[in-house]
Amino acid sequence: MAEAKNVTFDSIMADLKARKFVPVYYLMGDEPYYIDRIADYIAEHVLQPEERDFNQSILFGSDVTAAQIADTARRYPMMAEYQVLIVKEAQNVKQTEPLEKYFKSPMPSTILVMCHKNGKVDGRKREYVKAIQSAGILFESKKLYERDLPAFIEGYLKRHEVSIDHKSTQMIADNIGSDLSRLTGELNKLIMALPEDQKKVTPQVVEDQIGVSKEFNGYELVNAIVHRNVFKANQIIKYFDDNPKAGSIYSFLPLLFNYFQNLMIAYYAPDNKSQERVAEWLEIKSWAAKDYMTGMRNYSGMKVMQIISKLREIDAKSKGLDNPNTPPGELMKEIIFYILH
Repeated sequence: MAEAKNVTFDSIMADLKARKFVPVYYLMGDEPYYIDRIADYIAEHVLQPEERDFNQSILFGSDVTAAQIADTARRYPMMAEYQVLIVKEAQNVKQTEPLEKYFKSPMPSTILVMCHKNGKVDGRKREYVKAIQSAGILFESKKLYERDLPAFIEGYLKRHEVSIDHKSTQMIADNIGSDLSRLTGELNKLIMALPEDQKKVTPQVVEDQIGVSKEFNGYELVNAIVHRNVFKANQIIKYFDDNPKAGSIYSFLPLLFNYFQNLMIAYYAPDNKSQERVAEWLEIKSWAAKDYMTGMRNYSGMKVMQIISKLREIDAKSKGLDNPNTPPGELMKEIIFYILH
């Protein structure tokens, strides 16, 4: 498939806020959050409220043909500078030849927004992709990696003039995960809960508003394992064994696997004695590399390889493979014992 123009969510939003519009926005990808944010901004800000009745339309790809979309896009606006046409579920539009023809000669007074979720344009349709790019913007909304969540959380809160400490950030990332719509909803809840004179998210605020214990959570479990704190790790495991709704092996195994996988990678850094170099190697912030420096002191490379293998085994057992009887809580105790001894 042809390369998309080098555009980002931030660059698109900056141009939209400056009222620098293009005739076509083709928004595609597996992360619906960014697609919705761009489409919603266009729907709410391009036209004045009184202009929208005659100049703004929302269509659904499963209900219309490509020819109908193209015909609607060729209309002139009525007593307005633009008409806005938003096509949701654009991945369901079949026989795209009429749209390809439209993209090659789009109406400058129409802003056409194609919302193509859960996938991308068929890579075999090279001419179709080129036509989209010639008409405007082809943007791929990608899922965030787990390692990118802390930066997303910090950046989102910073734009709302709210600060947050590293522990609180990781507690939120570990508990909510990479569903950005849910994540931003929880962050908005935190923002609204803060008093005017204290715009900072702390572990206590996270515990009160999201329900994550500031003492017994994934962050504290990984931290205990990093420092080989046997007593603390077993305290946390017991807490979750007694409170299964607060967390389980299914949420903690990915955290442990991610840590030890990165720890193994850290061993191969060109200079694994330098925290800065390890941070660059892992593509994380310098402060986050501290845990890997500690991990390399507490776990040999061979032990890390064995732990990764054991994590894979426990993961398979937690899904019922070669494990007819052992409950999740016992599997969690088994992997923690194996790691720490």
